[in-house]
Amino acid sequence: MNPSPSTDVGPRQEDAIEAKAFIDLYQAARGQLPDEERFDCVSLQGGCVISLPRAPATGLNRILGLGKTEDLDEAYKWMEGRRGNRFLQLNIDAASDAVKHWVQSKGLIPHGPGWAKLARNADAVADLAPGAVKTRQVLPEEARLFGAMMCAGFGFPEDLAALWSSIVGRDGWSCHYALDGDTPVGTGAMFASGSFAWLGGGTTVPSFRNRGAQKALIYARLQEGLARGVSTFVVETEALSPEKANISNANLTKMGFVHRYNRANFLLG
Repeated sequence: MNPSPSTDVGPRQEDAIEAKAFIDLYQAARGQLPDEERFDCVSLQGGCVISLPRAPATGLNRILGLGKTEDLDEAYKWMEGRRGNRFLQLNIDAASDAVKHWVQSKGLIPHGPGWAKLARNADAVADLAPGAVKTRQVLPEEARLFGAMMCAGFGFPEDLAALWSSIVGRDGWSCHYALDGDTPVGTGAMFASGSFAWLGGGTTVPSFRNRGAQKALIYARLQEGLARGVSTFVVETEALSPEKANISNANLTKMGFVHRYNRANFLLG
């Protein structure tokens, strides 16, 4: 049942597992990055606010999973003390009238194409066929390489590799490589909590793109999640637009994911 449009709502479960993943990422990496990076994160009412100013990614500088005006006020004040680009991610179509008014009162306007949330359940995961690209889990001694590949793939400064290497072997996380022979050419991560799992960290080295690495990594994580008792998998891509092809969305759709909703990215002043 959908909430009344005049009532503030809490985070959807699809956003809540994503917030849990980033909170856990922060807890894993906060001791690995120097204090001058000013990496910080706060859990708030099932969502989170997170800031890593030198990271170019929206995902590490945003307010996520909040649906009540008092929580948005608290998160907004927290973000005012942070540097760099800062965003509010919000499913504005499902927001209450009060939240829509709050967004208008702050003068916030959508920035860029926004993000699409996709999900699939565990039904028929066991029946999926593996692709030709081989995968395997990342070994603990390969954590630094995994972090470096993630930084290269997402355009992060190389010295932030510890951010991603910190999750290798950590409870709740599953980190995977796509392989060309024995050489890692792609990365993917999964965070599982209860019956939900969040998929992220999908990168492929430029010379191996469009050869099935990401579909293979999606397959590997679905199978791992199934073994862990996951019933719902969620992931995000850039929202679809007629002007731009979206290979990530196409790969996920082929693997049984369906669109759930879009989130706008509001750039905070």
